[in-house]
Amino acid sequence: MMGVVGRLGKVLGPKGLMPNPKSGTVTMDVTKAINEIKAGKIEYRLDKANIVHVPIGKASFAPEQLVDNYNALMSAIEKAKPSTVKGQYLKSISIATTMGPGLKLVANKY
Repeated sequence: MMGVVGRLGKVLGPKGLMPNPKSGTVTMDVTKAINEIKAGKIEYRLDKANIVHVPIGKASFAPEQLVDNYNALMSAIEKAKPSTVKGQYLKSISIATTMGPGLKLVANKY
């Protein structure tokens, strides 16, 4: 199917929707991939300015669920830290609603 989807690369690529094996969107085990996505698997990537944009919840989530998702995201980012990086890894952290102002958080906790 990649031959068929490959023709759409000019449209899907810039939007970040192109399937690839690294992100798990190209797999032979389709049921496992669908179950992971339905369970809430999210993928985060950096933009050109090394800023991570990732949702951690919805308005319908309880505050405890948002805190759990935030802590899981921060631990995943810390695990992805290269061993060659010295000093402070996260310079600043801010959290915001979709169209609301951002709140700065203390970055040196992590």
